[in-house]
Amino acid sequence: MTPLLFLHGLGGGHHAWDAQLPWFSKLGYSSHAWDQPGYGKSPMVDPYDLEHVAAACALLVDSLGEGPAVLVGHSMGGFVAQEVYARYPGVVKALALTFTSPAFAGGDSEFTKQFLAARLKPLDEGKTMAEVAAQLMPTMGSHSAHAQEIMAGIAPDTYRKAVRLLTTFDRRKELAAIKVPALLIAGENDKTAPPSVMEKMAQKIPGAEYACIPQCGHLGPMDKPAEFNEALLAFLKRHRL
Repeated sequence: MTPLLFLHGLGGGHHAWDAQLPWFSKLGYSSHAWDQPGYGKSPMVDPYDLEHVAAACALLVDSLGEGPAVLVGHSMGGFVAQEVYARYPGVVKALALTFTSPAFAGGDSEFTKQFLAARLKPLDEGKTMAEVAAQLMPTMGSHSAHAQEIMAGIAPDTYRKAVRLLTTFDRRKELAAIKVPALLIAGENDKTAPPSVMEKMAQKIPGAEYACIPQCGHLGPMDKPAEFNEALLAFLKRHRL
């Protein structure tokens, strides 16, 4: 079986995949979840940009010694997965891009300025990561205490850098060049990565598959783990991964 490497979102960490790792491991998959640089105990990279984060991910895949992996990316992790494939295609066997998009919406626009202000202002005002998490998670359609706990543990400096990292991502032009099996999973009620965006994204990737989880917000892996796991497993089986 092909190894699985799960890549978390902005407010996550390896514990964001607690409902996936044991489930897929029991099925015989070698399952791993990383902490992006600066998260958990993973060393920071400098500069904190997509080039260095992608290099760290590719190095991790190589260090596992199990060959190319299926990269399962959630939100920001979906950005990282696309970036890794664009730069290091040899380490990627397949892509599962979930609750994500092919670019940060807005680029250098006013939207980006508003996004940065909205995400960073609470920290500038002295709020803790726990307070930021409690305020932010419900806006993503999630009331998961586990998700809030994970986000509360992120170092504020890492969070600031990751927020800025998001705004630099754009791999729209590379979608048509993806040559590995790809699965895109959306949430019906996700306002961060809307189903309409993800479905269009899937249409631009040759042979890509698309699935939408009903009554699901942005944190599908944690809020709808059974549905998420089954969708991913069906994809893995269809492609004999």
